[in-house]
Amino acid sequence: MSAPGRRRPTNVLANAPFRRLWTAASVCSLGDWLNILALTALAANLTEGGFRNQSLAVGGVFVAKMLPAVLLGPLAGAFADRFDRRLTMVVADLARFAIVVSIPFVGRYQWIIIATLLIECVNLFWVPAKDATIPNLVPKQQLEAANRISLLVTYGTAPVAAALFALLSVADDLLHTTASLLQPTSLALGLNALAYLVSALLIFTLSGIPRRGGAISTPSVLRQIIDGWRYIGTNRLVRGLVIGMLGAFAAGGAVVGVAKVYVLAQGGGDAAYGTMFGAVFVGMAAGMFFGPRLLSGLSRRRMFGVSIVSAGVVLAALALVHNLVIVVMLTALLGAFAGIAWIIGYTLIGLEVEDALRGRTFSFLQSTARVVLLLVVAVANPLAALFDKRTVQLGQITYAFDGTNLVLLIAGVLAAVVGVLSLRHMDDRPGIALSDDLLAALRGEQYKPEVDEQLPGMFVAFEGGEGSGKTTQSRLLAIWLRDQGYDVVQTREPGSTKVGMRLRAILLDAAERGLSPRAEALLYAADRAEHVEKVIRPALLRGSIVVTDRYVDSSLAYQGAGRALDPSDVAQVNAWATGGLVPHLTVLIDTPPEVGLTRLGGAADRIESEPLEFHEAVRKEFRALAAAEPGRYLVVDGTLPSEEITRQIQDRVREILPDPVPQESEDVTGTMPAIRD
Repeated sequence: MSAPGRRRPTNVLANAPFRRLWTAASVCSLGDWLNILALTALAANLTEGGFRNQSLAVGGVFVAKMLPAVLLGPLAGAFADRFDRRLTMVVADLARFAIVVSIPFVGRYQWIIIATLLIECVNLFWVPAKDATIPNLVPKQQLEAANRISLLVTYGTAPVAAALFALLSVADDLLHTTASLLQPTSLALGLNALAYLVSALLIFTLSGIPRRGGAISTPSVLRQIIDGWRYIGTNRLVRGLVIGMLGAFAAGGAVVGVAKVYVLAQGGGDAAYGTMFGAVFVGMAAGMFFGPRLLSGLSRRRMFGVSIVSAGVVLAALALVHNLVIVVMLTALLGAFAGIAWIIGYTLIGLEVEDALRGRTFSFLQSTARVVLLLVVAVANPLAALFDKRTVQLGQITYAFDGTNLVLLIAGVLAAVVGVLSLRHMDDRPGIALSDDLLAALRGEQYKPEVDEQLPGMFVAFEGGEGSGKTTQSRLLAIWLRDQGYDVVQTREPGSTKVGMRLRAILLDAAERGLSPRAEALLYAADRAEHVEKVIRPALLRGSIVVTDRYVDSSLAYQGAGRALDPSDVAQVNAWATGGLVPHLTVLIDTPPEVGLTRLGGAADRIESEPLEFHEAVRKEFRALAAAEPGRYLVVDGTLPSEEITRQIQDRVREILPDPVPQESEDVTGTMPAIRD
């Protein structure tokens, strides 16, 4: 317990020790980005022999930069577990300072490669020590905020570094300096070295870092990849997310790998290179912040796939354009689409992957991304060098096309293909044309299929897992609506018709363990077709309000996610069975399965007796469906008191109610037995 009267800071940066470490990390991050820009530019500038040799030289720098992380990561993590973390970081900063200072004085390409390898090896010890220190400096409830702003400076300093590098290059052009130590690359390396020295001083004066802490040793990259695929291979949604994000990494690696040589081929210098580099990250920041807001009506899963396809198209256009001003604009647009995909992908993984597997999934993604980046950067520049330069004559038009254009074009096409594959894996609105969905989102709306205007009634569906409380709440809503003077038809699935009652007996019989998932989906669709034809549609034609306990979303969640059937197949079968009839409002009672299952009484039926993992998958799919169409859903926390849930439902339903026209009420379920939630 904290001491009486002592208030914990609400802002994590109000924590002085963490603020000092965060400042050191920010300065180091700025230095790291300057280092990348300066070393790649210097490698190209020191290399003679034209386009091909420059491509290979820049590629060598990137390979040297990423290779240590793949090979030595576990060793560095183990080191951070066992030694004084403050001393580790201070020594690492001083070592990086000494190495970076030496580069302009030596001035040889071979030393650039050796220095890059040494700096990255040192980084592998600094980063785990820093990450392991953060939990010791902030309260547990502020750890997420601390990690978030740490990630912010990791990428947020990139455009600052790019702007500094561009300014140094412009100043050099204006002053026409010839001294090697006053070149923009040397000045950038000097600032980089100074950043490491400042970081060392900040951390040296930091107290409160223990010598040892909880183990954070990292397993080998190969082990992380193998373990990750074991899980991801069984989850269609996460598989689509990972395919898309790795495709985006590969495309980004191609851009980063050939950017310097590409700018040189277009007649630009270091200033243009820095501007193009910064444009990527400015675009990413804009995409992360504005993209999901500008297209709020578009399903997040669809937005993820569309953003990757769009990035591929922009990248292909970038490969064909020779105007540097347009290139920078396209680069910013490319970054925006990449930012949208990145933020949505990470958010969906956080939502869709259960807590016990979330860290493993992120670890798999990060490890695989390293390997993908290494392979792409290693291949991109040699491929560009192999193709060299070509000139195409089209009538009186001469078009120059070199290896960097080819690499970017291939990367753009591959990114578009990966985006399409990802979209096919993740599409949560099958049967609705993507073009209609996208046009509606651009207008600031959410596309809704046209509802049969000959049905004057109102249709409300209740969804949720076992024991969620939806049956109770649907009954209470029907009673409340009747009290308001409306004609209400309260019904349920399966079992609201004579045929449905027979199907219900089969579907819920615990003895029917051998029923195949496809047969189960078709039986539910058959019950639903009869339900719509005999109960729901006639009631809507009379102008009644229909309140149903379960509808199409239950099949999408239980059979699509729980039984791992293709969601597009399940959606198409049910769209045909219902004639495309969509509720005006779907109320989702969101209750954790471990809570809902304890509410059930008596012997468990065939669905209730499924393992907890099945019910977790069902709940995640319900929530994803609601997130895809927030305008048609009301999501209520099922753990709230029953009276509060009822109030929230009534408030939402009141917004869409027609003027009351009192009629004689009809309850088609009046002779039905009670239904368990």
